[in-house]
Amino acid sequence: MRVKTGLEALLAQPPAWLARSRLGLLVNQASVGAGYQSAVDLIAQRFPDQLTALFGPQHGLAGEKQDNMVASADFIEPRWGLPVFSLYGERLAPTPEMLDLIDVLLVDLPDVGTRVYTFATTMVYAMAQAARQHRKVVVLDRPNPIGGHQVEGNCLKPEMASIVGPYALPMRHGLTLGELAQYYNDTQGLGCDLTLIPAQGWSRSQYFDNTGLPWVLPSPNLPTLDTALVYPGQVLLEGTNLSEGRGTTRPFELFGAPFIDPAAVSARLRRSPLAGVVLRAASFQPTFHKWAGDVCSGFQLHVTDRQTFKPYFTTLSLIAAIRELYPEQFAWRPPPYEYEYERLPFDLLTGDVALREGLEQGRPVVEIEQDWQTGLQEYREMRQPHLIYPG
Repeated sequence: MRVKTGLEALLAQPPAWLARSRLGLLVNQASVGAGYQSAVDLIAQRFPDQLTALFGPQHGLAGEKQDNMVASADFIEPRWGLPVFSLYGERLAPTPEMLDLIDVLLVDLPDVGTRVYTFATTMVYAMAQAARQHRKVVVLDRPNPIGGHQVEGNCLKPEMASIVGPYALPMRHGLTLGELAQYYNDTQGLGCDLTLIPAQGWSRSQYFDNTGLPWVLPSPNLPTLDTALVYPGQVLLEGTNLSEGRGTTRPFELFGAPFIDPAAVSARLRRSPLAGVVLRAASFQPTFHKWAGDVCSGFQLHVTDRQTFKPYFTTLSLIAAIRELYPEQFAWRPPPYEYEYERLPFDLLTGDVALREGLEQGRPVVEIEQDWQTGLQEYREMRQPHLIYPG
């Protein structure tokens, strides 16, 4: 059976109170129905004259902005004549004046199960502002495309909060966006009047290619499910001078730099083989972003076993090997990053300076991984009451 999204459930059986409400909609280009129809069109047609405002996350309502820290302007959506408010740029949350236009904020965003993916933070910032303005938030849930069982990584430290992680959470959190909304609302005391409309027919063991749902790239550099599988680890490369493959057709799967010898890296990694993945030596020439125009040597990650593959551990191991082999060429990327101007991007991404410091001290990644196990187990226990889908 095909999974049905929260959007489909809302359209089929809208709650009675929705008929009297002015609606706002936080969406992007991947917020689609089963036939690839835009959620904007579906909501506007289903609830005539009730949709009064649209909100767009990072990369814009249409997903047109390629890079980080590229803001989208507010504009008027041409088909329905609705104001579109950008929630990425100097403004990261809706203002009281924007929420004055609506009674209920519908959230129908794709997510990729990774803490640093900013759509979830945009949702949480909107929830907090909605609570202050006494507006209701309704999350139209979608499956976690990389499954709901596996969790991995250290939990973010409170002092490292940013748009790539507002609260304590591991990198791969194993929640849907709706579950995450409930988790944050309860554990952080946001006080949001929150309703979740679940996806129907999804189980935690399912990856996106088992749902029967249409895949639309959720952001410009996450074109495929293969990309999403490696993203919880490979996103760390944004905090280094290594190319994460932006400017190629396989971002995050491809990575490297002009100074890397893949054979040397492979030999170094044989000391502690990586599970569930094949690193195929590859060369590429980015057309934009890091090392644009230069030929980079590195690898493409091919996930061969989703159950044993640990993306976060894998990328930390890759960074450790490359730092050891190329101490003069490897570098941490300096700020700014995601509207943070002082803290190192790598520290924001990991959520704990101890990981970078451990790598700089030459600590084995397997030891660093052991450090976060207690916090990860505590997270597993804390999230348990918020899991709404079966295994």
